[in-house]
Amino acid sequence: MGHILIQDLTKTYLRRGGVAWQFNSEADPVADDELLVLNHIDLEVYDGELVCVLGPSGCGKTTMVRIIAGFERSTSGNVIIDGNEVTGPSSDNIFVFQHNGLLPWLTVEENVRLGLRHMKDRREQAERVSEYIDIVNLSGFEHQYPHQLSGGMQRRAELARALVVNPEVLFMDEPFAGLDFLTRLKMREEIINMHEYFKKTVIFITHDIDEALVMADRVVVFTDRPATIQLDLALGFPHPRDFMREPDLEALRRDVYVGLGVHYAL
Repeated sequence: MGHILIQDLTKTYLRRGGVAWQFNSEADPVADDELLVLNHIDLEVYDGELVCVLGPSGCGKTTMVRIIAGFERSTSGNVIIDGNEVTGPSSDNIFVFQHNGLLPWLTVEENVRLGLRHMKDRREQAERVSEYIDIVNLSGFEHQYPHQLSGGMQRRAELARALVVNPEVLFMDEPFAGLDFLTRLKMREEIINMHEYFKKTVIFITHDIDEALVMADRVVVFTDRPATIQLDLALGFPHPRDFMREPDLEALRRDVYVGLGVHYAL
């Protein structure tokens, strides 16, 4: 399970002061005091897919994911997950935020256990917590507090906390923000390996084009605000991916850069 259907999704916000903003369209007029962020988004995410969403900063990527996860309501349109319309957050769908979401007064073990706090069988609970801490290679750090961990270790602890509840969908909003380059590369590998092992549906928000092309089964590219879908690319390249050894992947990379208004890629 983990099939997501997004139908005609639109989101506007009321402006709170500042310069009036307009979206001039005969089909979709928006008042001067409204900001149109998402403009009739249609998207289908299949069970077990890892979909990376790219787009300019501020275009509405996070807004869309928060709506899918049930944290915000759309202005129009709807989101259906496994045949049920999303009306609010669900314990079946877990959100990993941009910044460290670990509770600083709890150890790694206690943070991971949070999602299982209602489990009555304490022995099974302890076994599952230990299993997922081991999966993210944090065995031996169970009793450490977040401030005693590196940035990459904190991210892995958050992944363990998210995965231990066996979610149908995992939403990841720039989870590598603030990590150094090498740690970011290692975390990409961790996510790819875990996705191939667990086969969960993942929606991954990123600004990094190379990251999306290296990780994803599909890449969805948004236009600038008001966001529409500019590109929807299925990637059939096996992992691990290498731009130098995959000419078709390198050509696709250049197309995505150009599509986002960058006419050269470093």
